[in-house]
Amino acid sequence: MLQDGDVIQIAFAQQFVYLSSDSTIPLEIPVVETYESVPGPRLLRLEKRSRRVWIGNNELLPPLSVSQYQLLELLSDNPGRVVSRTELIQAVWGKEDAIGISEQALDALVRRLRDRLAEINLTHQFLVTVRGHGLRLDNPPFK
Repeated sequence: MLQDGDVIQIAFAQQFVYLSSDSTIPLEIPVVETYESVPGPRLLRLEKRSRRVWIGNNELLPPLSVSQYQLLELLSDNPGRVVSRTELIQAVWGKEDAIGISEQALDALVRRLRDRLAEINLTHQFLVTVRGHGLRLDNPPFK
């Protein structure tokens, strides 16, 4: 049985707070601490000037394709945030060309990028699909 103030969370995508219908207090939800809020170096690092990608102490070689890098850069620039499929398509293919891009083309790009990242790190899934919403980069601190 739900009671006033109970918090229901679905992954990191959504939080709901149960309030009775006669409630008039302002809604203040405590921030859920994730490792995105922990300062310090990350396991996956991008060197934007040189377009190089590192996982831990290992550089990803050969370099990512342009579209793979653009996808990863957008996710990296939005830590902890779910980036919509529309935003991803527009960032990689451009706003004008995005109209003709199919969902399958984005899925294939994501699959190839996951495969490339797994070449260095098989134990961690960096690209997290949030069904119905988009993708989120899961980038833990580097120890």
